[in-house]
Order: sequence, then structure tokens, then C-alpha cells
Amino acid sequence: MKVAIIDGYVDEPSCLGVPPYISPYPRYIYGMLKFAGINPFYVTIDTLRQNYRLKKSLYDFDLLIVIAGMAVPGKYLGGTPLGLKELFALFPVNRAEKILVGPIVLELTEKETKKLEDYLVLDFPFEEELLAYLQRYSHREMPEGRGRDVINRFAVLGAEVIRHHPDFPNIICEIETYRGCYWRQCSFCIERIHGNPSMRSPEGVLAEIEALYRNGCRFFRLGNQTDFFTYMGDFSKEPPEPNPEKMKEFHREIWRRCPGIKTLHLDNVNPKTIAEYPEESKDIIKTVVIYQTPGNIAAMGLESADERVIEKNNLAASPEEVMEAVEMINRYGRFASYNGLPYFLPGLNFVAGLKGEKRETYELNYEFLERIVEENLLLRRINIRQVKVFRATPMETIGDRLLKKHRKYFRLFKEKVRRNIDRLILQKMIPVGRKMTELRCEQKENNITFARQIGTYPLLVGVIGTHERNSFIDVRITGYGRRSITAVKYPLSIENLTKDEAKAIPGFGRQLVEKAVLEKNFEAVLKMAESSKELRKLLKVYFDIDV
Repeated sequence: MKVAIIDGYVDEPSCLGVPPYISPYPRYIYGMLKFAGINPFYVTIDTLRQNYRLKKSLYDFDLLIVIAGMAVPGKYLGGTPLGLKELFALFPVNRAEKILVGPIVLELTEKETKKLEDYLVLDFPFEEELLAYLQRYSHREMPEGRGRDVINRFAVLGAEVIRHHPDFPNIICEIETYRGCYWRQCSFCIERIHGNPSMRSPEGVLAEIEALYRNGCRFFRLGNQTDFFTYMGDFSKEPPEPNPEKMKEFHREIWRRCPGIKTLHLDNVNPKTIAEYPEESKDIIKTVVIYQTPGNIAAMGLESADERVIEKNNLAASPEEVMEAVEMINRYGRFASYNGLPYFLPGLNFVAGLKGEKRETYELNYEFLERIVEENLLLRRINIRQVKVFRATPMETIGDRLLKKHRKYFRLFKEKVRRNIDRLILQKMIPVGRKMTELRCEQKENNITFARQIGTYPLLVGVIGTHERNSFIDVRITGYGRRSITAVKYPLSIENLTKDEAKAIPGFGRQLVEKAVLEKNFEAVLKMAESSKELRKLLKVYFDIDV
């Protein structure tokens, strides 16, 4: 039986699968098929777009499983997710059986579902239905899909699929620790459909990480849960009480089994947990700083600083509780690390268009960010998005009415944040001259190479000059965009210095550019440095030359 898995990528509140990430879904499905005795073929949607012959060959397969869904869409550098319009035209020749899974099914209207009548559209989450479907092809009894530990054996069996990803080995494996949310009241969030939290055993998670490591993965994010701090915690309490000792043991075991990990990051943290359990959270923050790798971010949902909006949408944390969480993570995680970034910082999410929103909501949101700046706190990421309305959520009755009504205020708020807040925090967080290490080169545009460290929400760096895709370089910071930075490769070669690189170095004046680049008079530059403290500093910082 010929089966193909088409990874159209997912982006959910608690899961990311757009390259360089690979979500758990293709790994679980690959493992299910292997368990059933089938050797599946895995391909990403970007690869199909670039290879028509390959796409046409899939028409002769027996079963095609398509994964897709942007529940919290953003801007992506590593890949272009599969959307509904493209999905309708993806496989016009109706030969194979086709299955559609992922959060995309939550977007489908009745009319759109009819357009996909040649697909078996499985509910989201899909594991239980898919296991039942695969039973007809399996000579073994497929396990029943109850409880999250049911996916443990599939997660291990499916680990080898990462070797077929076009970006391998430069991919981040998103790791699920539990599914569901204890709060399940936020008006807009799809996590409510997963019900009460269902925990994976630490043994199951560790076995999956170890299997991925054996298959060549060195980059991990413990991201596929709503609040990492509560993993292995006491869910008989509300909010759940964290367990710092178990968390420390869990991290130690990861490193014992996988000592060569290059990135170990997390994603979601509920600020309510930190506010309610400050001592336990403090210990977990210390564990994260010690046992996870630098450049780490705790993505936290403020959503709105307007108390009226918080009440009408049943949001979990108040502005004061979020501020407490921001302060505590800063206290232990804001210090610069060996890779150039702080060890561990908070990130904040804002959502526009929620129930109860008024013009004043945007003013309160901006005042909250101003307070963060005034108190000299750092944020690694400020995510501002418009609410995406899903069926079976309380926001369905409101729809996008408030988005349309307040579009002007949303744009003004976003512009003010990008212009006045983001850039200022970037300058504090990573000053000019700071060295950043191990940036992966991804795209070239004119004489700029866009590169990022492999990690959670990595900072985009525009590096002067052209560098080969998938090469890794160190850089020194030269300037700032709104949400990105500019840099030059480190160390620069004064003999091969280009005019663009020379002009990018702050303080490297016109006379030096002319001598070093146009006149190729390097001796004169070194001679000038003997009597200039500033020039000696520049040569040391950017060229690693001692004069």
C-alpha cells in the first residue's frame, strides 16, 4: 500500500510546525502507519510546489494524508503554509483516498466542506479517528485513542520521519508534554476543544526526545502544551500547582540521554501560574535558565490590558499578574549569555477584536508596554494579532465586527509599538557590537543575507553580504530595524572588507572606508589606530585585531 503524508504545516496556540519547525503531527501519523505495517512517504508542501513530477506521482498513491491549519497565522521565513484555496486545487485527479487533518478543519464552512467531498475530513484532534481508520489496513490491533500516552509508541516509531524533511538536520522538533487547558474559558481560543489537560508521562516524552536525538535531531522545543510550568504538576488545584523537583529531574534526564543537544527551549507559560505560585515558579525559572539553552522565551498571553475585555472574554490573568510574571522572569533570565542573547525572557501576546473592546483598550495596552520600558524590563517578543474567529467558540457570536470597527486603532497601536517600544527594547537587550553565534543563513536578498539562530521565535538578523544557505556564521551587531537587527559577519577580514560592510560599522568614518576599501591601504588604517582609542576598539570588536 502506497501512503503519502503531505505536511502543509500547522500553527496553533500551543503548537508550531512551519519550518524550521516540524510539528508532532507528521511524526505521530508516520508512527501510526509504521505500526500498521505501512512504510509511508513524507513530503512538505513547499517541496511539492517546487516539483510538479513529484506531485503528479502522488496521484497513483493509495492514500494521501494532508496536514494543515493556521489557527494563529503569522509571517514565516522558513516556509509557506497550505491554505484553503490551494488545498481545493491540490490533487485534482481523484484516484487516491484522501484524508484531511489538523486545525484547518475548524475553519471549514458547510460550502467549503462540500468542495472537499473527496476528502475524509477528520475532527480535530484527529488521532482517535485516524487510528480507527487505519485499523482496516493493519494486521495488528491499533490501540484505542484514549489518553495522551496512547501516542507515545507512535512518537518513537515516527521519529525517523525527520530525516526526510528538506531542512534536516536544521529543524526544531516540537515536543508535546500534555494536551488541553485547565482554564478553557478564553472566548477565542481553540484549546478548549481538547478538554481537560491530558498528561503524557515523562518517560514517554523522554523516550521520544531520545528517539529523535538518535535520528539526528539536535534542536528541541517543549512547546506543544498550554503552560509548560504546570507539566507534571498538581491539576487537582486551580490553577495547577507546579512541581519544581520533578521539573529539575526531567531536565537532568534529557541531558543525560542527549548530551549533544544544541537547542532546548520552551514555548507557552501561563502568567497566572507564576502569580499564584511565585516560589515554585521561581525554582522552575532557575531550572530553565540552568538546563535549557540561551535565547529562550516564555510566550505569555496578556491578550488585553483592559479589565473590561478581560472580564468579557474570561481571560486567565490580570495585567498586574502578567507584570509580576514579566518581572520574575527578568530577575533571573535577562543576563547576556554565550550566544549573545539573554538566557530567558518573557514574550507577550496581544489579541485585537475581542468582546468588549473599545478605543481605550488600545491606549491601555500601550500604557502597559510603556510601564515595562519605564521599569527597565525586557521583552524578547511582542506579538500583536487580530483575533481569528472559530466555530464553537464564544467569539463566533461577535465575529470580526469589532476588528472592522477598530481597524484604524489597531493599526495605530501596532505602528506605535513597532516604532517606539520594540526598537528601544532591542537596543537594551542586544547592544551594538554584541556578538551573536551560530546563525543559520536562510535567504538572500540583494546584498543582504537573512539569518537566525535555531530556536524559539528567533531574532531575524540582516547580515551584510551574501552567505550560502544553511551555512552557520557568527556576527557582530551594527544596527536595528523595528523587530530585527543588522549585523556583519565576525570576524571581518580587513583585506577583503567590502564597502557595504565598512559603511555598516558604527563609527567607521568615510576616511577609513576610503583607505580600507577603495585604496586598499590597510597599513594606514592600522597606523591610524595607534593614536585612536575608538578605532582600536572597532578593530578589536569587528575584526578581532589587536593594535
